[in-house]
Amino acid sequence: MTFTGHIPGSPAYRRLIVGLFFAGIATFAQLYSPQAVLPHLSSNLGITPATAALAVSAATLGLAAAVVPWSMVADRIGRVPAMGIGILTATALGFLAPFSTGMEMLLALRLLEGVALGAVPAVALAYLSEEVSARDAATAAGSYIAGTTVGGLLGRVLSGLAGEPWGWRAGIWTVAGVCAVAAVLFLWLTPKAQGFVPGRFRHDASPRMLARLAMPLRSATQLALYMQGFLLMGAFVAVYNYLGFHLIDAPFALPGWVVTLLFLAYLAGTVSSPTAGALASRFGRYPVLLASIAVMAVGALAMLSQVLFAVIVGLLLFTAGFFGAHAVASGWAPAAAASDSRAQASSLYYFGYYAGSSLFGWALGIVFGRADWAWFVAVIVAMCAVSAALAARALRQASTGRV
Repeated sequence: MTFTGHIPGSPAYRRLIVGLFFAGIATFAQLYSPQAVLPHLSSNLGITPATAALAVSAATLGLAAAVVPWSMVADRIGRVPAMGIGILTATALGFLAPFSTGMEMLLALRLLEGVALGAVPAVALAYLSEEVSARDAATAAGSYIAGTTVGGLLGRVLSGLAGEPWGWRAGIWTVAGVCAVAAVLFLWLTPKAQGFVPGRFRHDASPRMLARLAMPLRSATQLALYMQGFLLMGAFVAVYNYLGFHLIDAPFALPGWVVTLLFLAYLAGTVSSPTAGALASRFGRYPVLLASIAVMAVGALAMLSQVLFAVIVGLLLFTAGFFGAHAVASGWAPAAAASDSRAQASSLYYFGYYAGSSLFGWALGIVFGRADWAWFVAVIVAMCAVSAALAARALRQASTGRV
């Protein structure tokens, strides 16, 4: 009998969603835990903001390099085992990173941590697309992305609050402890895959692995979706990397603990991700993607204000727009791929996503350091505009409305 997917509301469906929710926490909390303590890291080690931001970029670079290999590993050994190995390895490295005696050692450990963390984004959405029906895939993907926002929020807020009195090392250790608990919950809750047979149990898996990897790269739709991740994630990480530096300077002159609390804006993404997924299931992915990008750009422009309230509103809009766009694009990539290349399509999306994070998360620090905040925001808005133009060119006809 053919497996048609877990039904929403069933115990297996709830375990799947909650299990991946904890996978998102275990992954994204430690991926971004240094972000809230970048000013402390910069002052403690006597380095520039752009150099301090490499603590984030090193991990995202490792993740970008690893997502495609992890998709191949998952094809061979199975989706859930691959994610479990990655999360447990990354958590162990997360505990080791604060022992670093210098920036070089920290960057090396963060790079390896990112490689291990690549297992979850490389596999999670392919796993979802195989375990739920096509009709429910966009909604399920939005729920998963909501879990990643909670992880990103916890990582930033916990490390920032612990780092303010005790230093950046204590901040990162605190997050690693939370991630260890989340990893155990993921392994306990997540059901075994029923919609996919690992390659070690199939006779035809290995010879076609590279062919499955190449298939999405020949699709204009897939390439446009990868560029969404590359540009929008690059803009998003850059804002969260350098907004803290902007707000501790005049005219705001905010204390560090207040800047840390601004990461609560991540909750806007927790709401917008499942909302965007539900709207995409109802109205189609393409219009929801464009609307989300527009909200993101409006939020960026609002952050030009010298009134703190306007900056906060802008950050909320920017965050909600980004996670709405990401929920749509990341779920669209595996859904639009052939059934035997979904993991590869998803991993290539995340390759672009984290390559953008690594590149722009560092490079826009140079803009921030050498120009001013207005130029920085102008680049962010330009990246949103290019992303929307690419979507309009390649994705309008590809949108099927409700898949």
